[in-house]
Amino acid sequence: MDQAKELMLRGEFYIPWSEELTKERELAKDLTFELNHTAPSQREKRKGIVEQLIPNIGEGHWIESPFNCDYGYNIEAGSNFYANTNCTILDCAKVSIGNDVLFGPNVSLYTPNHAFDASERKAGWEQSLPIAIGDNVWLGGSVTVVGGVTIGKNSIIGAGSVVTKDIPENVLAAGVPCRVIREITESDKSM
Repeated sequence: MDQAKELMLRGEFYIPWSEELTKERELAKDLTFELNHTAPSQREKRKGIVEQLIPNIGEGHWIESPFNCDYGYNIEAGSNFYANTNCTILDCAKVSIGNDVLFGPNVSLYTPNHAFDASERKAGWEQSLPIAIGDNVWLGGSVTVVGGVTIGKNSIIGAGSVVTKDIPENVLAAGVPCRVIREITESDKSM
């Protein structure tokens, strides 16, 4: 493992253009290209591509095209994970997704953050922080989640939200920046 990859995986500042990281991103981009050009009716072929791209994914998953990620191997997803169209997961750090999680269209998870100093940013320095999403979470359309955030189980993030801080379990949260609106209770059952 090269030094840049070690730094990336430890959550320290690194430059992502090492030979090893570049090859790994190219492999992931080749697999996402193949996935995004495979017909939805070719379910078994799509399933195989997803499981090659994301080795730590549970049963019953479905990822709509187009889908994009940086590496794939830093994503862990539980059973029955569904990602609607145009999902982007920049998985320079670990992204943990629980069981029975739903992503609306245009959901984006961004673990990397570029350096704030202009000269460091120009040189390519970035730092990546993990994202954790609990079981039974629903991210509405066009939700963005940044690195370092945990979303608690059973919570719902409203469409268009930008999640910059942790969200507790069993709540409805929305906004830019995303904030808790209220708890989800028994009175929310529709049947």
